[in-house]
Amino acid sequence: MARRNRACPEGVPQHLIQRGNNRQPCFGGTADFAAYAHWLREAAERFDVAVHAWVLMTNHVHLLATPATGDGISRMMQHLGRHYVRYFNHVHGRTGTLWEGRFKACLVQDTAYLLHCYRYIECNPVRAGMVSDPADYRWSSYRVNALGIESSLCTPHEIYCSLGQGDGRLAAYRALFAPHVDGEPIAEIREATRRGHALGDERFIREMEARTGTRLRTGKSGPKTKCKSGGGDPEVTV
Repeated sequence: MARRNRACPEGVPQHLIQRGNNRQPCFGGTADFAAYAHWLREAAERFDVAVHAWVLMTNHVHLLATPATGDGISRMMQHLGRHYVRYFNHVHGRTGTLWEGRFKACLVQDTAYLLHCYRYIECNPVRAGMVSDPADYRWSSYRVNALGIESSLCTPHEIYCSLGQGDGRLAAYRALFAPHVDGEPIAEIREATRRGHALGDERFIREMEARTGTRLRTGKSGPKTKCKSGGGDPEVTV
Protein backbone atom coordinates (compact mmCIF):
# COMPACT_ATOMS: atom_id res chain seq x y z
CA MET A 1 0.00 0.00 0.00
CA ALA A 2 1.31 3.44 -0.90
CA ARG A 3 2.34 5.65 1.97
CA ARG A 4 0.04 8.54 2.82
CA ASN A 5 1.40 11.88 1.65
CA ARG A 6 2.38 14.26 4.41
CA ALA A 7 0.57 17.55 4.85
CA CYS A 8 3.41 20.03 5.33
CA PRO A 9 2.29 23.60 4.56
CA GLU A 10 4.93 26.22 5.20
CA GLY A 11 4.45 28.45 8.22
CA VAL A 12 2.27 25.97 10.12
CA PRO A 13 3.68 24.44 13.33
CA GLN A 14 4.04 20.67 13.52
CA HIS A 15 4.39 18.25 16.41
CA LEU A 16 6.86 15.50 15.48
CA ILE A 17 7.58 12.16 17.12
CA GLN A 18 10.31 9.73 16.16
CA ARG A 19 10.77 6.46 18.05
CA GLY A 20 13.57 3.95 18.23
CA ASN A 21 12.98 0.76 16.24
CA ASN A 22 10.83 -1.62 18.32
CA ARG A 23 11.02 1.10 21.01
CA GLN A 24 14.68 0.27 21.55
CA PRO A 25 16.93 2.98 23.03
CA CYS A 26 18.22 5.50 20.52
CA PHE A 27 20.42 7.31 23.05
CA GLY A 28 22.99 5.62 25.22
CA GLY A 29 24.15 8.56 27.28
CA THR A 30 25.14 12.21 27.44
CA ALA A 31 27.37 12.13 24.35
CA ASP A 32 24.52 10.74 22.23
CA PHE A 33 22.03 13.36 23.42
CA ALA A 34 24.57 16.11 22.72
CA ALA A 35 25.33 14.72 19.25
CA TYR A 36 21.63 14.59 18.33
CA ALA A 37 21.05 18.14 19.59
CA HIS A 38 24.04 19.36 17.56
CA TRP A 39 22.78 17.86 14.30
CA LEU A 40 19.22 18.95 15.00
CA ARG A 41 20.39 22.54 15.34
CA GLU A 42 22.51 22.23 12.19
CA ALA A 43 19.66 20.71 10.17
CA ALA A 44 17.08 23.23 11.44
CA GLU A 45 19.30 26.13 10.40
CA ARG A 46 20.16 24.59 7.04
CA PHE A 47 16.55 23.91 6.04
CA ASP A 48 14.99 27.00 7.64
CA VAL A 49 12.94 25.28 10.32
CA ALA A 50 12.20 27.04 13.62
CA VAL A 51 12.29 24.62 16.57
CA HIS A 52 10.11 25.87 19.44
CA ALA A 53 10.13 22.95 21.89
CA TRP A 54 11.86 19.58 22.11
CA VAL A 55 12.60 16.67 24.38
CA LEU A 56 15.04 13.81 23.88
CA MET A 57 13.88 10.71 25.73
CA THR A 58 15.85 7.47 25.83
CA ASN A 59 13.83 5.75 23.13
CA HIS A 60 12.03 8.58 21.33
CA VAL A 61 12.11 12.26 20.41
CA HIS A 62 9.44 14.99 20.39
CA LEU A 63 9.80 18.25 18.47
CA LEU A 64 7.55 21.26 17.93
CA ALA A 65 8.70 23.12 14.84
CA THR A 66 7.57 25.46 12.07
CA PRO A 67 9.01 25.11 8.54
CA ALA A 68 9.51 28.08 6.25
CA THR A 69 9.12 25.82 3.20
CA GLY A 70 6.84 22.93 2.34
CA ASP A 71 9.64 20.36 2.43
CA GLY A 72 11.63 21.87 5.29
CA ILE A 73 10.56 19.39 7.96
CA SER A 74 11.20 16.32 5.81
CA ARG A 75 14.59 17.56 4.67
CA MET A 76 15.57 18.46 8.22
CA MET A 77 14.66 15.02 9.54
CA GLN A 78 16.40 13.24 6.65
CA HIS A 79 19.60 15.21 7.19
CA LEU A 80 19.45 14.68 10.94
CA GLY A 81 18.72 10.97 10.56
CA ARG A 82 21.60 10.32 8.18
CA HIS A 83 24.16 11.99 10.42
CA TYR A 84 22.91 10.72 13.75
CA VAL A 85 22.33 7.09 12.72
CA ARG A 86 25.80 6.93 11.16
CA TYR A 87 27.27 8.33 14.36
CA PHE A 88 25.23 6.08 16.67
CA ASN A 89 26.02 2.90 14.76
CA HIS A 90 29.72 3.71 14.70
CA VAL A 91 29.95 4.57 18.39
CA HIS A 92 27.89 1.61 19.55
CA GLY A 93 29.27 -0.95 17.12
CA ARG A 94 25.99 -1.73 15.43
CA THR A 95 24.48 -1.72 11.94
CA GLY A 96 21.07 -1.29 10.42
CA THR A 97 18.10 0.89 11.16
CA LEU A 98 17.74 2.89 14.35
CA TRP A 99 14.33 4.53 13.90
CA GLU A 100 10.90 2.94 13.71
CA GLY A 101 9.98 3.91 10.15
CA ARG A 102 9.11 7.48 9.24
CA PHE A 103 8.67 10.11 11.90
CA LYS A 104 5.06 10.95 12.74
CA ALA A 105 3.71 14.48 12.64
CA CYS A 106 0.57 16.58 12.97
CA LEU A 107 -0.24 20.17 12.12
CA VAL A 108 -0.92 22.36 15.17
CA GLN A 109 -3.10 25.45 15.32
CA ASP A 110 -1.17 28.44 16.65
CA THR A 111 -3.58 29.18 19.49
CA ALA A 112 -3.90 27.47 22.87
CA TYR A 113 -3.33 24.17 21.05
CA LEU A 114 0.27 25.22 20.47
CA LEU A 115 0.85 25.86 24.17
CA HIS A 116 -0.73 22.47 24.91
CA CYS A 117 1.93 20.92 22.68
CA TYR A 118 4.73 22.87 24.36
CA ARG A 119 3.59 21.47 27.68
CA TYR A 120 2.91 17.97 26.39
CA ILE A 121 6.45 17.76 25.03
CA GLU A 122 8.25 19.20 28.03
CA CYS A 123 6.21 17.16 30.53
CA ASN A 124 7.26 13.88 28.94
CA PRO A 125 10.01 13.15 31.50
CA VAL A 126 7.52 13.84 34.31
CA ARG A 127 4.88 11.51 32.90
CA ALA A 128 7.56 8.85 32.40
CA GLY A 129 8.50 9.08 36.08
CA MET A 130 12.07 10.15 35.34
CA VAL A 131 11.80 13.47 37.23
CA SER A 132 9.19 15.20 39.36
CA ASP A 133 9.76 18.63 37.81
CA PRO A 134 10.44 19.30 34.10
CA ALA A 135 13.23 21.67 35.13
CA ASP A 136 15.17 18.67 36.45
CA TYR A 137 15.46 17.07 33.02
CA ARG A 138 18.39 18.41 31.04
CA TRP A 139 17.51 17.22 27.55
CA SER A 140 14.43 19.31 26.85
CA SER A 141 13.56 22.89 26.02
CA TYR A 142 11.81 23.53 29.37
CA ARG A 143 14.77 25.37 30.90
CA VAL A 144 14.91 27.60 27.84
CA ASN A 145 11.21 28.42 27.70
CA ALA A 146 10.52 28.52 31.45
CA LEU A 147 13.81 29.66 32.99
CA GLY A 148 15.34 31.78 30.25
CA ILE A 149 18.45 29.67 29.64
CA GLU A 150 20.16 30.75 26.41
CA SER A 151 19.79 28.35 23.49
CA SER A 152 20.86 28.42 19.86
CA LEU A 153 18.41 25.61 19.11
CA CYS A 154 15.08 27.08 20.27
CA THR A 155 13.22 29.79 18.40
CA PRO A 156 10.29 31.28 20.35
CA HIS A 157 6.92 31.15 18.61
CA GLU A 158 4.71 34.25 18.49
CA ILE A 159 2.17 32.56 20.78
CA TYR A 160 4.88 31.93 23.36
CA CYS A 161 6.09 35.53 23.02
CA SER A 162 2.53 36.78 23.57
CA LEU A 163 2.70 35.53 27.16
CA GLY A 164 4.59 38.68 28.13
CA GLN A 165 8.01 40.26 28.33
CA GLY A 166 11.19 39.14 30.08
CA ASP A 167 10.71 37.58 33.50
CA GLY A 168 6.96 38.06 33.21
CA ARG A 169 6.84 35.81 30.18
CA LEU A 170 8.90 33.14 31.93
CA ALA A 171 6.62 33.26 34.97
CA ALA A 172 3.51 33.04 32.78
CA TYR A 173 4.97 30.04 30.98
CA ARG A 174 5.87 28.28 34.25
CA ALA A 175 2.32 28.88 35.44
CA LEU A 176 1.08 26.72 32.57
CA PHE A 177 2.77 23.77 34.28
CA ALA A 178 1.27 24.34 37.73
CA PRO A 179 -0.50 21.24 39.16
CA HIS A 180 -3.86 23.02 39.47
CA VAL A 181 -3.94 24.00 35.78
CA ASP A 182 -5.84 21.66 33.47
CA GLY A 183 -3.32 19.68 31.51
CA GLU A 184 -2.90 19.27 27.79
CA PRO A 185 -5.37 17.08 25.88
CA ILE A 186 -3.01 14.11 25.81
CA ALA A 187 -5.25 11.68 23.95
CA GLU A 188 -6.05 14.24 21.26
CA ILE A 189 -2.39 15.16 20.71
CA ARG A 190 -1.32 11.54 20.50
CA GLU A 191 -4.11 10.57 18.11
CA ALA A 192 -3.54 13.51 15.78
CA THR A 193 0.21 12.86 15.66
CA ARG A 194 -0.17 9.11 15.15
CA ARG A 195 -2.57 9.60 12.24
CA GLY A 196 -0.85 12.64 10.72
CA HIS A 197 -3.94 14.80 11.18
CA ALA A 198 -4.44 18.37 12.37
CA LEU A 199 -4.70 19.52 15.98
CA GLY A 200 -7.00 22.50 16.29
CA ASP A 201 -10.56 23.71 16.05
CA GLU A 202 -12.97 22.96 13.21
CA ARG A 203 -12.12 26.12 11.29
CA PHE A 204 -8.40 25.36 11.39
CA ILE A 205 -8.92 21.77 10.27
CA ARG A 206 -11.10 22.86 7.34
CA GLU A 207 -8.52 25.47 6.34
CA MET A 208 -5.67 22.93 6.43
CA GLU A 209 -7.70 20.37 4.48
CA ALA A 210 -8.43 22.94 1.78
CA ARG A 211 -4.82 24.07 1.71
CA THR A 212 -3.30 20.59 1.49
CA GLY A 213 -6.06 18.64 -0.29
CA THR A 214 -5.78 16.00 2.44
CA ARG A 215 -8.23 14.74 5.06
CA LEU A 216 -6.84 15.80 8.44
CA ARG A 217 -9.49 14.73 10.95
CA THR A 218 -9.38 12.60 14.07
CA GLY A 219 -12.12 11.51 16.41
CA LYS A 220 -13.34 13.45 19.40
CA SER A 221 -10.74 14.71 21.83
CA GLY A 222 -9.89 12.58 24.81
CA PRO A 223 -10.10 13.53 28.50
CA LYS A 224 -7.75 16.21 29.76
CA THR A 225 -5.21 15.27 32.39
CA LYS A 226 -2.75 17.16 34.51
CA CYS A 227 0.95 17.50 33.80
CA LYS A 228 2.00 15.71 36.95
CA SER A 229 -0.31 12.74 36.53
CA GLY A 230 0.75 9.33 35.29
CA GLY A 231 0.23 7.78 31.90
CA GLY A 232 3.36 8.98 30.17
CA ASP A 233 4.78 7.62 26.96
CA PRO A 234 6.56 4.26 27.38
CA GLU A 235 10.13 5.02 28.32
CA VAL A 236 13.40 3.38 29.25
CA THR A 237 15.08 5.33 32.05
CA VAL A 238 18.49 6.75 31.21
